[in-house]
Parts: sequence; C-alpha cells; structure tokens
Amino acid sequence: MTAAHPDAAIIAASHQDAEVFGVIYDRYAAMLYRYAYRRLGPEHAEDVVAETFLAAFRHRGRYDLSRDDARPWLFGIVTKEIARRRRAEEARYRATAKTSMVEAVDGLADDVSAAVTAQASRGRLAEGLRRLSPGDRDVLLLVAWSGLSYEEVAATLRIKIGTVRSRLHRARRRLRDSLGQDTYDILPEERR
Repeated sequence: MTAAHPDAAIIAASHQDAEVFGVIYDRYAAMLYRYAYRRLGPEHAEDVVAETFLAAFRHRGRYDLSRDDARPWLFGIVTKEIARRRRAEEARYRATAKTSMVEAVDGLADDVSAAVTAQASRGRLAEGLRRLSPGDRDVLLLVAWSGLSYEEVAATLRIKIGTVRSRLHRARRRLRDSLGQDTYDILPEERR
C-alpha cells in the first residue's frame, strides 16, 4: 500500500498484513500529536497518540470502510484518550493562564505590538478554554486546531451536526466573553 491509497483501503488491507497499518500511522501521527500537545502538553501528548493508534489498530475491524478519510475516526479516539486525562488538560490551561504575563519590549513597533497582544490574550484564552464544558471544548478545538469540518466533527464525536453547531456557537460566545471583542479575532471564522 502506498500513500496514494485512501485510508479505508489501507485499513482493509491491514487485516491481511498488519504492517500496512503503519501507513495510517505515518499519515496522521504528527497531526494527532500536535493536537494532543496543544491540549495536554508534552508530558502527555506522546502517550495519548500511542494509545490512540493502539486502540485504532485493535478496533480496525470496526472501521466503516465506506469512509475513505480516517481523520474523524482517529480524532474521535484521540478525543476519548484526552478525556481520560481531563485533569491534566485543565491543569495545563490553569498554568498557561497564570504564566502568560508579558513584559513590555521595545523594538519593531507593529511586530512587538502584535506579539504582546497575542501573548497577553493567551492567558485569558487558556482560562476561557478551561471553563468550557468538555463537550463544548472538544467541538471548538476539533474545528480550530484540527481543521475538521462540522460534518467530520459530528462523525468524530458521534453527535448530530446540529449539536456541533450549537456547541460551537456556545463555546465561541463564552470565549468572546472571556477574551473581550477586541481579541476574539484569534478564533477561526464560522464555517457554513
């Protein structure tokens, strides 16, 4: 199997040759690691990704082969692994919120101003994320950090698309309140 094959074909072939599943790992491990790293930090991200691929491999027989793209399936598994470490995620947000104080720096005015504004917002963003319900946070971060569509998030979390929309709307509203309208533009635009 090569990188040109759809994920479903690779997963199907892995039933005869388990090593073929490595193509799925090669395609998505870095993406899942970045997502887990942003949510949990380096101390847990590697373990979460390893557990995700172990679970995916064990349950590959349940994969819906009519879906060529395995990203929603894998993000569903990684989201469950992150949920098992919810305390670690919330501790990371608390720590980020506390350590995001920035000193004023002289230099290139526009670049420095943008960097200081972004850094100052980081603590409020982390605190806002920590205060979201786990379901709202999962939807928001799957859209913002993974680039999944609403349909893919619905498939990932096994919820209705209307639930994705309402959770995303609620999460954005709460973050807007936490950040203030002037810094809210760091969140991704609504996707229709």
